[in-house]
Amino acid sequence: QVQLVESGGGLVQTGGSLRLSCAASGSRLDFYSIGWFRQAPGKEREWVACISNEGRRSYVDSVKGRFTTSSDIAVNTGYLQMNSLKPEDTAIYYCAAQFASTIGRCWEEDEYDYWGQGTQVTVSS
Repeated sequence: QVQLVESGGGLVQTGGSLRLSCAASGSRLDFYSIGWFRQAPGKEREWVACISNEGRRSYVDSVKGRFTTSSDIAVNTGYLQMNSLKPEDTAIYYCAAQFASTIGRCWEEDEYDYWGQGTQVTVSS
């Protein structure tokens, strides 16, 4: 099993940047695919990005060119770098992990067994 702890959320102005971290323990992240999801107030949770254990990255259209996901195996941590933030990016952001050999569609919540607690990102206009 892997445990995930997120950090890095906060309040930022439109156009600003934040980097979210997803620290893993209990297992090595290089065996896992990592997904990022977010849930805005009153809305369903939506997929944002994912990175496979081989480094393949995918993004939802609304964040392409602004967000970058990565992982650092040396510190067993995944990252979501968010630039050019907009008020519509305001949400609770979650990281999730799934053993790479078992994951199918990385954009679907049900593919993931392990979730972080979430971190709030607020973008002011």
